[in-house]
Formats: sequence, C-alpha cells, structure tokens
Amino acid sequence: NHNLSNTAQGQDLDFAKFGEVEIITLNKIKKITGERIQQSWQTIPHVTQFDQCDITKLEKVRKNFKNTTTKKEAKVSLLPFFIKAVEILLGEMPQFNSSLDKTNQNLVLKKYINIGVAIETPSGLVVPVIKNISNKSIIELDKELTNIGKKAREKKLSFDDMQGGCFTISSLGGIGGTYFTPIINPPEVAILGISRSSYKQIF
Repeated sequence: NHNLSNTAQGQDLDFAKFGEVEIITLNKIKKITGERIQQSWQTIPHVTQFDQCDITKLEKVRKNFKNTTTKKEAKVSLLPFFIKAVEILLGEMPQFNSSLDKTNQNLVLKKYINIGVAIETPSGLVVPVIKNISNKSIIELDKELTNIGKKAREKKLSFDDMQGGCFTISSLGGIGGTYFTPIINPPEVAILGISRSSYKQIF
C-alpha cells in the first residue's frame, strides 16, 4: 500500500520502461529549496503585477557612477539602485515589510530593512541577505553584492548570511526573458522579480 498523499503525479512511474534514464540524487540545498517553494506556493496567496519602467535616467546615473569611481569599483550594476528603490518603497508601504506571527492573527511590522537577493548557483538557488540597507551607499551595496555572489558560488555562505530578510529581489537580468512570477520567500509577504533591461523605441 504505497502512500501517494505527498507524491506528485508521475513520481511513482517507472520511467525506464519508456527509455534510458539517469537517477540524480538532489543535494541538500535543492531539497530544502523545493520544500520551501512548495510550501510557499500552497500557503501564501500569490498575486502578480507586471509592469514596465523607463530606466533611461537611471542608466545615465549608473554610467556616471562607473565613470567617477575607481577601476576596482567600476562595475556598478543596476541591482544596487533597485535595492535602494525598494528601501524607499518599503518605508512608504510598511505592510510589505512585515510577516505574520505564529498565530496568523498579528502582522509584525519591521523597522529595519534587510533585502534578500536570489542567486542561482551550480548547487541550487540561495538567498543571501544584505542587512541594514538604509546605512549603505550604492557603491557599498555593489561591493557587498559582489562578495555575497562570490561566497554563494564557492559554497561559503553561513547560516547568518541567509537570515533576517524582509523582502527578496529575484533578478533574471543575466538570463533574459520578459516577465516571470517569482515565488514569495517565507516568512516574507512579497517579492520583486526583475527581468533583463532592453532598449525600446517609445513613440
């Protein structure tokens, strides 16, 4: 009597009867990510708003940062600017900088702003958290993003590096695409998905 209550349709099939297969055991990160994403999708209402934004002026500011910083600091991606924009918006709309308590009867409004950044690594998806956004400049955020990205790829993130997030940003800038629906990272209540920027003719 095989219990299928927690088994997705198809997982109990013998796929080898249709052709050659290979079995790959999921690593710890992928198992935990899968469980958390499934739980989030089943327990948190997901409503997605798609929109476009003209970043012409922002791109000029970003290029100016590149031109006025030293060579070591010259990269300066768009992501630090988006992080600072989220900081402003969370200050204006504190209900998005919150979590439900364990009773689900009270909303915990956070007075601090820590932003998680979803990073895809060969081992799986991780979300390190940049803390105390309000006290950091664009250049400082850019440096920290570079450092946490390196730590993530080298599997050197600590438990503390991934704790305390208020809001998560998931960026597909390096991959492409137009619109996507990222899954909320519990116990947070919202997430921002950013696609790759592109040049468009505006009439």
